[in-house]
Amino acid sequence: MGIVYQKDKRSGITYAYENTAYWDKEKKASRSKRTLIGRVDEATGGIVPTDGRGKKRSPYQKAEKTKRDEIMDRIRPMEISELRKEVIRLETELTMLKSEIGSGQDKRQQS
Repeated sequence: MGIVYQKDKRSGITYAYENTAYWDKEKKASRSKRTLIGRVDEATGGIVPTDGRGKKRSPYQKAEKTKRDEIMDRIRPMEISELRKEVIRLETELTMLKSEIGSGQDKRQQS
């Protein structure tokens, strides 16, 4: 294993790859597998990790919001009394939906 540096002629950016050599039995020749490590910083000569698509791995990079995140964003600013009302509303809605499902199953059993 070793590190290989390759310069992109179009952009002028140098990338660092981890090179792993292996023997190809069919072709009876040595082959290599390269895995991108990151971009080489020209000023320092250090390697800046990337995720393989030109985007830097950064703790400041925002991930896509999940449904849970959207719900939490909606309820986070609510007061306790508002949250209690929301819980009661959701429990009522859940009870109604369960009864609808139950009545739908009863109709199927009668058919």
